[in-house]
Parts: sequence; structure tokens; C-alpha cells
Amino acid sequence: MSGFLIRRAFHAVLVVFGVTVVTFILIHLEPGSTAKSVLGVHATPAAIAYFNKVHGLGRPLPLEFWDYLTGLAHGHLGHSYADDRDVTTLIAEALPKDAVLLIISNAVSLVAGVAIGIYQALRRNRAGDFVAQTAAFVLYAMPFFLLGFILIDIFAITLKWLPPGAPQYTNVADILAHPAGLVLPVLTLALGSVASYTQFMRSEMIDNLVQDYVRTARAKGLSNRAVVLHHLLRNSLLPIVTILGLVLPGILSGAIVVETVFNYPGMGLMFFNAALKHDYPVLMGFTLFGGVAVVVGNFLADVAYAALDPRVRLS
Repeated sequence: MSGFLIRRAFHAVLVVFGVTVVTFILIHLEPGSTAKSVLGVHATPAAIAYFNKVHGLGRPLPLEFWDYLTGLAHGHLGHSYADDRDVTTLIAEALPKDAVLLIISNAVSLVAGVAIGIYQALRRNRAGDFVAQTAAFVLYAMPFFLLGFILIDIFAITLKWLPPGAPQYTNVADILAHPAGLVLPVLTLALGSVASYTQFMRSEMIDNLVQDYVRTARAKGLSNRAVVLHHLLRNSLLPIVTILGLVLPGILSGAIVVETVFNYPGMGLMFFNAALKHDYPVLMGFTLFGGVAVVVGNFLADVAYAALDPRVRLS
């Protein structure tokens, strides 16, 4: 167990460092001037030069990267050029709102995906299976922004059932107090990721239906419901646990699009606005946080996989 944790921790550090290096280089290769994005296109050369000097811009890239690593070593993610605030503070304010959106949407997609996958497996090659399969492929191929606009057009503009935008509040309590504004953002993220859970659950259920332990359970006189709930479900959930770690990057990237479409005040919208203003510290802080979240998610998925499958050992 200890050896497994040490190896995974070492690999995690390497992955996060690699993400930091690549992201830093790509962000600084982005065309455009940070000073002009923050100060405006009519900023004078003197103002631009002063801005670059204050924020340490315009120097050789290795020196800027070394300064960034030094700040990380001291727990400092940098200072936003546009908001003139610490990046750690900005993330801390946006993170709870992101957690609400991501947790609810992932829970909805997980429950729906598992249920639909079980339904398809038990009725494979029938009309319901084909309909669900087609819908899953359509949703999987559809971009988040297009799905969001379609839902806005149907439920906000045509039917007028829901507001087209997300709740505009600074704290989680106020956002949760207006659940109608959360429905479309949550539904967009959930529908965009439910196909992954559905397909894996269907495939795994079909594979397990022909296993000896299922035939043995049925030979004992157990009902189909008991076989599914007490035997098939546990073994078929193993790949879903793995997907939970793998699907996190897609959910984070989807959150950027969804939060921009619905103007949801989370980290995704903050990242989008920072990209428009060439706000490097905010972009790096979001990417670094996302990298750490993915690494932690994969680690927890490995541990959960081992807990569900006694054949797997953390060694």
C-alpha cells in the first residue's frame, strides 16, 4: 500500500510539473499584448513599458518561468493583471460555485448513465436499445455550446419555463436559493457526459450477463431484480469507477464553455475572461488547479477500483 502511494505521488508530481511547463510555454506564445489587453488599445508606450516592468513581462521566458516556480514553492499562484487580486483568492471565491455545478451535473449524468446502460443491456438489440444508443451518440458528438444554445432556445425562449442565464450571485447559498437558473447549465453538462457512462455500463453489463456467476445465481432461483442488484451491478460498476477519473478533464473543459454560455460566475467564466485579457497568472492558476484535480481524481478512482474488486491489489 505504501509503495503504491509513493509511486503514485511521484508520478503525480511529474504530471503536474509537465502540465505547468507546457501550459506556461503555450500561454506565453499566445499572440497579443497583455498590457494592451488590460490597459486598452490606446495605452501609451510609456504606460505599456511601466506595466511590463511592474509585472515582470518582456523578459526571457526561462527567467519568467523560474520566478513562477519560485512563487509556487511559496504557495503563491500569482497576481491577476486585470483584477489586481491574488489568484488564490479568485480561485477560492469561484471554486465553491464550480463545485455546485460540477457535483450536481456529474451526479445526474452518472445516475442517468448507469440506469440507461442497465436498461439497454437487459433489452439489447430491441427498439429501446437502438433509440438510447442513437441518442447517446448524438449527445456525445454534440459540442457543449451547441447543446446549451439548443436548450436555451427550447426551454427559455420557446417554452419560457426556465431563465436563459445562471444565477448571478457571489455565494453558494444564494445560487442554491434560485435552482431554476441552475437547471439548464446542469442539464447541458450532464447530457454532454452521460453518453460515456451509458456506453460503458451497457457494454460491461452485457459481458457480465454471460458469466458463470450469473447463471449460478439464476439457477438458485433468484429473480432478475436480485441478480441485477446484488450480482451484476457491483461487477459492472468497475469501469464506471475508472471513467470517473478519466471524465474529469472533459467536465472541466466543458464547464468553461457552459459557464460562458450561461454566464455562470465560476472558474470556467473566470478562465474565459482571463484568456481574453491575456491574464497569464489566472490562466496558469486555473490550469494548474485542473491538473491537480485530474491527478487526484485518477488516484481516487484507482483506490475505489481496488476496493470494489478484491482481485486488484495496491502494490
